[in-house]
Formats: sequence, C-alpha cells, structure tokens
Amino acid sequence: MLVIASRGSQLALWQARWVAGQLTGRGHECRIEVIKTTGDKITDVPLAQVGTKGLFTKEIEEALLDGRADLAVHSLKDLPTELPEGLVLAAVPEREDAHDAVVGQRLSSLPAGAKVGTSSLRRAAQLRKLRPDLTVESVRGNLDTRLRKLDEGRYDAILLAAAGLKRLGWGGRIAEILPTETMCSAVGQGALAIETRASGPGFEAARALDHAATHAAVTAERGVLGALGGGCQVPIGAHATVADGRLRMVAIVASPDGAELVRAEAEGPAGEAERIGRELGAELLERGARRILETVYQ
Repeated sequence: MLVIASRGSQLALWQARWVAGQLTGRGHECRIEVIKTTGDKITDVPLAQVGTKGLFTKEIEEALLDGRADLAVHSLKDLPTELPEGLVLAAVPEREDAHDAVVGQRLSSLPAGAKVGTSSLRRAAQLRKLRPDLTVESVRGNLDTRLRKLDEGRYDAILLAAAGLKRLGWGGRIAEILPTETMCSAVGQGALAIETRASGPGFEAARALDHAATHAAVTAERGVLGALGGGCQVPIGAHATVADGRLRMVAIVASPDGAELVRAEAEGPAGEAERIGRELGAELLERGARRILETVYQ
C-alpha cells in the first residue's frame, strides 16, 4: 500500500487523487494521507509577508522522511528549489495550462479604479505595470473561497492560475487567458511535483509518471529561481516550453510596485535545461534584477 501525502485543499486533493488513479492503473494500491501545513494555517496574511520557504511543504516532507508517507504530491510552484537531504523530485507529470487567467471580466474591459484581487506578488507587480490605473488588492483562500469573494462583489476581477480552474472543472469561468508576454507565469506553474525518498517503493512507482519534456521545462525554470536566490518577497516569473528537443524560455524579475521589470529570453538543448535556466538567471541579475533584489531585501 503506497501512502500519498497531500494538503487538504480541494485542488490539492484533486491532484493527489489524480496521481493515485494513475498509480492504481499501473497495479499499485494507494491511500491518501491529508497533512495540514503551516501555509494552510496562515490565512489572513499575504503570502509575501510570511516569506517562509517550504510554507506548503515542510510538514509533508517530514512525513516522507519519517516513513509515514511514500510519496507526496505538490503543486510544483510550492516546492522549494532545494529539497531536504534524502528527498528527491521523483516525477513531474505532463503539465496543465501554465498561464494565468482572469475571472470576472477581461482586463481591457475593466474601468480605471476597478478592484482586482490576487494572492501573488508576481501577478500584482505585472498587473501594476500593465494597468497602473487599477486597484490591486490581496485575496487569500482556496480557489472556491476566492471565487466566492468575487461573486460577492468584493472584487471586479481576480487573477488565478488557469491550471487549477481547469482541473476543478471551473474553466468556463475564465474570462481571459493572459499570454506570457503580458503575464509571465510562476516557476513550475501548472505542473505537479511528486516528491519521494531517494529510493524505495514510492520512488520506483512515481518514476513511471514522469513526463520528460515537462520535467526539462520546469528544471530550467527552477534553475532561474536558483540563480536568483529569490523567495516569496520578490516578483519572479519563468516559463519554458520544449519542442523537438529544444527548450525556449522567458523569465522576468519585477519590483513589487511594478515600476521596474527586467525580462530576458533563452533557448537551447532540452538536455541542458538547468544550465540554460541558471545562465538566464545570471543574465537577469546583470540586466537590473540584482538592484531590484537588493532594494527588496535591504
């Protein structure tokens, strides 16, 4: 019996059940163990202010390390770039839509002063750059909570990951999918991470679910993040795609107020994903990201 550790949110459980279904189809028996993380307990503070790495993963990783669980399923964007000793990113299944989505109404139809909700510093900074006339406010909570707040009229629109909406059957609520040129997505957005101990039945079972092209793309994105050393307090975006063995990616670093935004692109062999990502991160630093990072962390 493989024990799969997961957070208890609607989306997290959808993801864990999907992985369980894939493994069951390959002959494994599975059980899902729900674990409450620090991030789940802090619901009234913007994530950027908390600024703790592993906010949604620490307790789950402890369950893996002490043998209470064999696999953990995360949203990859929640997984820190450095994993605890003894744990590995065993598999990254094929990615869902990596873009950001607007729910409520299209950005172009929002009047000046309209209230837009987002829990993401990255989305907020790019939105402020794009539409400085809008009022950007924090909105926390699970997907259903955020949608309810929109429906109650607290916001004119909210920004969410397209992947979560599509996975939970709410794709019809999307008013607009934002292109990467407008809104560069988060590192690993739309992808699942299956984390396991470095060996054992969980690792062996998970490997079968790995999607090579997605794994290469997110490796490059995480390479950018690693080179920048960025955490939750700096708006960082990176999006890579792989086709015909070639990896193409774009990455951004912005000041929280959106006044400054540094953007760079790169491409190369998919087999050199981490190098490409790290070199792109270094290029961003040279082009102005270092100054933004120093300003935020001073």
